[in-house]
Amino acid sequence: MGPAELMQAAAMARRFYLEGKSKIQIAEEFGVSRFKVARVLETALERDLVRIEIRVPAELDAERSDALRARYGLRHVVVVESPAEAEESPDPENLGEVAADLLGELVTEGDVLGLAWGRSTIHMAAALDRLPPCTVVQLTGVYDAGTAERGSVEAVRRAAQVSGGDAHPIYAPMLLPDAATAAALRDQTGIARAFEYFDKVTVACVSIGSWEPGISTVHDMLSDEERAHYASLGVAAEMSAHLFDAQGRRVGRDLGERCITVEADRLRRIPEVVAIAGGQRKAAAIDAVLRSGLVTSLVTDTSAADFLLTAGATPKPALQRADPDGA
Repeated sequence: MGPAELMQAAAMARRFYLEGKSKIQIAEEFGVSRFKVARVLETALERDLVRIEIRVPAELDAERSDALRARYGLRHVVVVESPAEAEESPDPENLGEVAADLLGELVTEGDVLGLAWGRSTIHMAAALDRLPPCTVVQLTGVYDAGTAERGSVEAVRRAAQVSGGDAHPIYAPMLLPDAATAAALRDQTGIARAFEYFDKVTVACVSIGSWEPGISTVHDMLSDEERAHYASLGVAAEMSAHLFDAQGRRVGRDLGERCITVEADRLRRIPEVVAIAGGQRKAAAIDAVLRSGLVTSLVTDTSAADFLLTAGATPKPALQRADPDGA
């Protein structure tokens, strides 16, 4: 390009990229066709006169995020850089902070936000600093009713406080000794009132656990005999007390009858279900739950993302919201 061409290309590029003018407007200003403007802008990129740089915060990985979104057919995926000192730890705390920012974007005024039990959702609630006015409902019982103030009940209260909306916590354990006890608790006034909101939830936040000690709340609550029984059914993951095999099919559905939790078919009807889970030890479990079709969005870390991007055959798009029971 000669000096005149170079100056014209620089001027057109400035109008287009910095001033936001259209190609038609630029063509009228310079007395040329819009097709010539398009060629000049293309040449400016090829000759390195214009450089386009996409920048996101250093702790976020845009390339992995987009690749995961496309692979699983999700609506939103945010991949966070794994802390070097905690690569094998499940659910690094920074996931909760990013998830809090994501909820601030997704939740709109008048929504009903559902929060399920999980360390990652508790970290997320603690990091919340903005939410539009919305109702907040608890989707599962607590791991230990004696720790409600530090667990999911407090997470629901915190989210409601930030949003200025109503809170509907559940003061009951997640897992009961038998189905009859669980059914009786569901009929109690406070719990029944929370359950009435389940069909109104528009955005839900859930955690994922792999079937091993310390990584799954449900696993830790069961007896050795019960763990062995469900392991024999091929359990690879759990989410909100629902169990899944490696292909994302629900197994051990009898367990749900003993649990205070949102039903799988209700989860499937919620427009936006955000899962927060990361770490190498949870990677296979995340893959299993994503294959179930119950989750629409994911906040994870690079450690789990690298596994997910190479995990088996390409799954069905999650936004088809497939029935995890295979029906």
